[in-house]
Parts: sequence; structure tokens; C-alpha cells
Amino acid sequence: MLLFFSERFSIDTVSILIMVTLIITGILDLKEGFAGFSNYATITIAAMFVVSSAILKTGLLDKFISIMTKQADKGYFALTLSLMLIAGILSAFINDTAVVALLMPAVIQLGKKKDIPPSRLLIPLSFGALMGGVCTLLGTSTNMLVSGIAEREGLPEFGIFEMSKGGLVFFAVGIVYILLIGKWLIPNRKAKEGISDSSNLGKYLSEISIDEDYEQLNEPVFKQKVFNSLGVEAIQIIRSSGQKIKVYPNTSVQEGDVIRITCEKSVIEKLDSTEGISIKSELEWSHENLTDEEENIYEAMVTPQSNLINRKINSINFRNLHPGVVVIGIRHRSGLMDTLTKKAQLNPGDILLLRASEESIYSIDQSKNLLLLSASESQSTHTFQSVLTVLILIGIIGLSALSILPIALSAVAGAVVLILFKSLEPKEAYEAIDWKVIFMLAGVLSMGAALEKTGGATYLGALITDNLEEYGPRAVLGGVFGLTFLLTNIMSNNATAAILAPIAISIAENIGVESRPFLMAVTFAASLSFMTPMGYQTNTMIYNPGNYKFKDYLIVGTPLNIIFWILAIWLIPILYPF
Repeated sequence: MLLFFSERFSIDTVSILIMVTLIITGILDLKEGFAGFSNYATITIAAMFVVSSAILKTGLLDKFISIMTKQADKGYFALTLSLMLIAGILSAFINDTAVVALLMPAVIQLGKKKDIPPSRLLIPLSFGALMGGVCTLLGTSTNMLVSGIAEREGLPEFGIFEMSKGGLVFFAVGIVYILLIGKWLIPNRKAKEGISDSSNLGKYLSEISIDEDYEQLNEPVFKQKVFNSLGVEAIQIIRSSGQKIKVYPNTSVQEGDVIRITCEKSVIEKLDSTEGISIKSELEWSHENLTDEEENIYEAMVTPQSNLINRKINSINFRNLHPGVVVIGIRHRSGLMDTLTKKAQLNPGDILLLRASEESIYSIDQSKNLLLLSASESQSTHTFQSVLTVLILIGIIGLSALSILPIALSAVAGAVVLILFKSLEPKEAYEAIDWKVIFMLAGVLSMGAALEKTGGATYLGALITDNLEEYGPRAVLGGVFGLTFLLTNIMSNNATAAILAPIAISIAENIGVESRPFLMAVTFAASLSFMTPMGYQTNTMIYNPGNYKFKDYLIVGTPLNIIFWILAIWLIPILYPF
């Protein structure tokens, strides 16, 4: 739990570390430790990543964006309502992180057209996706994780629509809250204007001119002693002929060059006293100062699934990864950075400022590592493939709902059919699977198994029942729900569910009631995390683009979590009796 809290290592790394430690120490044997990889929940989630990718590839999302655009003409209320409904409906059947990632650029662009700040729209988008995700078994990996734990403990697995009874109530109450109360709490904070406000590329952008007395004329940039010793970053060189050129490590510095650089104010003063260098002027950040006629400035966000997380810009070899794209700035999730761009370590939610041509930026738009914060071009749709993909999704849901096939088998079969009929190429299918999530789930499932095997779940469950049992099962249920939503706001929702689901089963056994309501309490509470930006991946994703502060989540999310807590104590025992 300390490792999950600290975020020192990625969640999947911690999960596998837990699994290996449990096996090495003998708490779990080899088969028990690796059982998470063969758990039906893990297999189902992997298959549904493939199906979700095929659904999104059909271009159906464009139709939903068209609906939002029409509703925007009716005002903020209609736009927010349609935004939350669309995000919720899609998230009920497709991975909610993917839904937010694909809708967010369109929402930001729509807000610009209607003069609505992103801060007014992105919290409803994220919260709508979270609430929609608890309406079906397929909505989030957490739902399937808890169902898998129940099945492992000899209890019935969740039905596809078993959660819908409670999930739809939470979803409806959440929408009403945002529209009537939340709209007064959501910040009306203007988007960052200009490049200087959305990035921090050193304190100043300046121009220096090189004359004949400069000691390293005609030597490449990477060998420039003054640049390296003072931490100067060259952004652009203007030759004496007026030609603007990109700066690469091997670009030579010539007499008459005007070099646009970024550095601290104290460095500018040192440069001004360097022989052969003179300071021309201090400049404001602008597109004109950073681009030539064929290039533009783009913003791209580091996604929660990105392979760039915890890596430094200068270790990525970005130009090889995305040819023609140059990183010229960064804004951290926690605020403006103080270090040079190239030394910055990337975190989920960070925004990179990129310089690229329209042609070269395409590689970013196709990457799972970065989300381009501008509306992407519409997907070209193929009618047969679109209809087939939707029918396969309906088939997966129908076969499972009617108990004809287990959900794991129907999902895998659906994914295979999509590949056979060329809705996705095999390579695209592999790339669609978020392997970090798969390894993380396999790891945390071992943690739940260890809690159950050693009696840890029984011990921890007894701590809760000893203090609350005298007030009745509803009070115990309230304690489980409250503990879950508090933990899930400060660490991974899946890790929280993996820890508390076995405890919930033990609690039910201790007080002699059905375990279903307690498992539902854990499932709902683990995904309904609104109080912090790190409580759920979608909250992290909107943090920087929405220009939010940590307190915004507390102000908007805390009342909603309390409302859901009270609602759960009353509602869950009615829909899922003790």
C-alpha cells in the first residue's frame, strides 16, 4: 500500500513485485502466484480491449460528437447533459479511459468554439465516464476484477447487467448533482492563453547573435561549451541569409547566426559577457518565434498507459521515436517545472509542447503514448466492418447475458472473429491491449489470494465487524463502502478492490449474511472516486488540459462521494439483499 501511495514505481511494477515476493516467501506456491494470468477476469479484460479498439475504429464516435455539437448550440446545460450521457453510455461497454481520451480533444475544441473554458467541461466528462463504467460488468476492469475474485472464492460471478440496477441510480443521481449543484462548484477558469502560460521552457526566450570573435565557430551545437556549461537550449537558428533552420545536435554554429535560446535570467547575463556573443532581445513565447512556415505548435498529453512515464526527455530519443517532432516544452501535472525540458521526468497527465509539421504530427496522433489535444480527423468508416463490429459486441453481451457462454469465452471469441474479418489486424489487436493493466491485474489478484489464504482477510474483516456489527449489517456495509472510496481516491482502484473484496467476503461470513451486497459496495466505491486527480486515470488525464487545481476535485468530488455513500447504505441492501 505504501508503494501504491507513493507512486514511486508504476502500478503494474508494484503489482508484479508483490506477486513475486509472495511466491519467494512461500506465502503462495507457484501455481497460486501466477493464477492471476489465467483468471477469467484478466482474459476477459484483454479481449475487451481488442473489441473496444475495433468499436472506436468504426468511426461511431463521430456520430456522438455530432450530437454534442448540436446540443452545444442550446447552451451549457444541454451540452453538459449530452456530454455526460454520451460518456456514460460509451463507458458502460467500452474502457472508460479510452472513451475520455477520444472525447477530450473534441470537447476542448467544442468549448473553444462556444467560448466555454475546458474547466467547465472536463470534470463532467470524467465523472460521467466513471459513473457510466459502473452500469455493466464490462464498464471497467475493476468490475471484472471483483467478479473474478468472487468466482475464485466459489461464489457466483457477476452477470453483465447485474450491476445495472445500482449503477443506473448512481449515474442518474450523479448527473442531477452536476447539473444542479456541481455547476456552481466547478471552476470557471480560463484556459491558459499563449505558449508562455502553458509551458515553462526556462524563464526566458532570448536571441543571441554570433560574431567573428566567437571561439567555437562552425562547431556543432552538442560541442558548444558555453551552451553545455550554462544549461542553454537552442530552439532555432536564423542564418545571416535569413533562413530559419531547426536545431539538431550536429547543427553548426556560424558567424552571423541569430540563435533563439531558452535559459534562466542569470544565464542571460553570463552570455552577455561571453566574447563573440551578444544579447539581441528578450522575446515572448509565440508561434511565430518558434516555427517556420511549414510547422506548428501542438500540445500532447502523456497518457496513463504511456511507455514514456518515468523517463526523461533526453533518454527517449524523441526524434527517432517520432521523426520530425521536437519537444520544446513541458508542463507537469503538479505545475510548471523548474528544470530544463530535456531533464524533465515524465508523469501521467504531463503536457508536452511539440513543434512539428502537419505530416509529422500524424505519428503522435496514432500513438498510445501521447494524446494530441486537438480534434483528430474523422475516422474513415467501412459500412460492413462497422456493422459487423457492433453486431459482435451485441453478440458478446447477449451470449453472456443469456448464460449461453461465459463472458470470458464470448469476449475472446468476439475478438478472434474481428481479426478474422479484418476489422483489426493482429498487430493492431496486440497494440490495443493495455498490457500494463493486464500485468497489474494478475499481480493484485495474487495479493487478494494471499490475504484469503493466510487469514489476513478474516483478521482485517474482524476489525471492521467488531466495531460496527452491533449497529447492524447496513452500518457494516457503510463502513466497507466508506473505507473503499477513501482508499481508491489515494491509490489504484484495482489495488483497492483486490485488497477489500476478500475482506468483504470474510465480513459477510462473520456476520452471517450474503456476501453480494458487500462485493457490490466494494465494486461501486472503487470506481466512484471523484475527490483527487490521482483517484482514477480519467481524473489524471483532465487535470492539466482543464487547468485544474487539486482543491477543485475536493470541492466538486467530496459532496458527490458523500451523497453516493449515503445512497449506497440505503440502496444496495434493497437491490442486493442481505
